[in-house]
Amino acid sequence: MTSPSIENIQLETIKYVYFIGIGGIGMSALARWFAHNQKMVAGYDKTQTPLTQNLEKEGIKIHFEDNVDQIPQEVREFPDETLIVITPAVPSSHSELLFFQRNGYTILKRAAVLGLLTRSLKTVAVAGTHGKTTTSTMVAHLLKESGINCTAFLGGISANFNSNLVVNDINNTGEVWAVVEADEFDRSFLHLYPTIAIVTSTDADHLDIYGEKTELEKSFGDFVSQIKENGLLFAQNEIADSVKDSITKNENIELINYSSLQNNDKKTQIYATNIRLDEKQKDSCRFDFLDTLKNEHINNLQLFMPGFHNVENMCAAIAVARKLEISEESIKNAVASFKGVKRRFEYVFRSEKITYIDDYAHHPTEISALFSSIKHLYPNKKITAIFQPHLFSRTRDFQEEFAQSLSLESPNDELILLNIYPARELPIEGITSDIILQKTKAKNKTLLSDNELLSCIENKINKNEVEILLTIGAGNIDRFVQPISDFLRN
Repeated sequence: MTSPSIENIQLETIKYVYFIGIGGIGMSALARWFAHNQKMVAGYDKTQTPLTQNLEKEGIKIHFEDNVDQIPQEVREFPDETLIVITPAVPSSHSELLFFQRNGYTILKRAAVLGLLTRSLKTVAVAGTHGKTTTSTMVAHLLKESGINCTAFLGGISANFNSNLVVNDINNTGEVWAVVEADEFDRSFLHLYPTIAIVTSTDADHLDIYGEKTELEKSFGDFVSQIKENGLLFAQNEIADSVKDSITKNENIELINYSSLQNNDKKTQIYATNIRLDEKQKDSCRFDFLDTLKNEHINNLQLFMPGFHNVENMCAAIAVARKLEISEESIKNAVASFKGVKRRFEYVFRSEKITYIDDYAHHPTEISALFSSIKHLYPNKKITAIFQPHLFSRTRDFQEEFAQSLSLESPNDELILLNIYPARELPIEGITSDIILQKTKAKNKTLLSDNELLSCIENKINKNEVEILLTIGAGNIDRFVQPISDFLRN
């Protein structure tokens, strides 16, 4: 028995929602939304994490064994009133999934559910192979802080909201905007039909899905072609031309490019200028926002999230805010109060001797941007960078690029590699972290097992060999953040 068409699903008839892979960042946001809307929510995940622990504290039932008997009784007894949500990574052999398939449950991928929830709302969708989590969180923050009634499904934990979900005010009967992170993995973003879209980047990634970059770019083209009539596309300056053809069939979609710095060759329409470090608060920067189309200039914005790439992301968010007629004063206040996203250039610990930053960077371009920002902020400090590669296929496809981005310039800098985090993949013969280790030009480099890392770092700290410490990666490297932080504090 097959699941009904998504157009025929009526959310008001759903009483129970069950997630397979509930601990994923996108899945957990949906779980929280359904729980907030008075549905009984439960789910399975293969490992317990701080995120699943928080979901359990919020009243969501979770188990960690693939066992049909552990599915809540209500879910097993009332298939017609239950929605099953799955992540693309769930294997087809999963016994709980097979149970739901055999018994006629409505089963949807996470992306289809996100499309279902936002289809009746005006939506800002942020896509890009990197930058989308930070940018979508910035948009949500600017809208919420400025009084726009919005709901947001984010791909990271906002430090301002302490959640990956922002809920709209149900007592406000006016217009509701949705802000969503539009994920290119598994072509998930093709379930979305935004009013406004942002595309931050289209670098090659997920080649295990797309095969080659041209297919990835085609998918981004398909995404922007789904922008609604009279909609708007903000595209990062370097990729604006590549997505332009995809919206030409709809002349009512406006394309505007943006950048962190004006590129006179490309006639950038929205950009930042006068970017500088704040003299008094070194962990913040200041910049001016320029919109050449409207001849607007917002001076002296302060952003407590260093890095040129984050200034660029904020430019896109400000452009959306101005499109929704948010005042300059509200924008300045909202930018200054933005606290960032967990694991995106997140300051974990700071003292006179040591600064510890944790970052989600898992693509060579992201790593290069991170190191560029670190060198700009701390030009004379030694960097000790710990990187955990994410996925065998990504390591195979970008081994040269990883080696180059991790080739730290200073001979005093140190690179520590961990073993590849497999996520949804099985090992690929001959593909290990040692490939990157051998190819990188970093002078001071080593490969450690997970079990060796903490004692190694503690030893270096005790010997005063650490000045700037970085943990980098999208796998489970974040489980080391708290122990390292605790050691530094003690």
